Amino acid sequence: MKRKKNVVILAHCILNQNSVVRDWERAQGGFTNIILEILQANIGIIQLPCPEFSYLGENRPPMTKNEYETDAYHKFCKTLIKPTIQQIEEYLNNGYHLKGIVGISDSPSCDIKGVQGIFMEELFKLLDSRKIKLRTFEIPEQYIEGEAEKIVSQFKQFLNTRN
Repeated sequence: MKRKKNVVILAHCILNQNSVVRDWERAQGGFTNIILEILQANIGIIQLPCPEFSYLGENRPPMTKNEYETDAYHKFCKTLIKPTIQQIEEYLNNGYHLKGIVGISDSPSCDIKGVQGIFMEELFKLLDSRKIKLRTFEIPEQYIEGEAEKIVSQFKQFLNTRN
């Protein structure tokens, strides 16, 4: 079997809603409909680590970006993302097509397009320093598994678009 050599980079909680702040989960496990679109298109997945879960644990309180806005958290995120940057470079150096990065709107760490989250800030700084440009897609805050056909359709279009 031959590799298709397509990979997408996902915020951790798209595959694992158990990592979000308690009572804020929007699926019982992962975003099944989003994940199925990726798998049905035969696209590989790089799951980003969850910085908030790794930093404060499962039982953390809800926090804003301003509350996470510390030198220590920025440094933690930068350290946490470095192995993923190495994976991205390895894929690119071996002819893979990276479909893009998928974030979560209104997340203090993983928002991409609104008030950019701290983890994504550090990720994009490292990508920019290596002259790596990737497309982005963001799962809206109002996405609830099984109730957002339009968002799933937009995501499918994102996956099927070549940069």
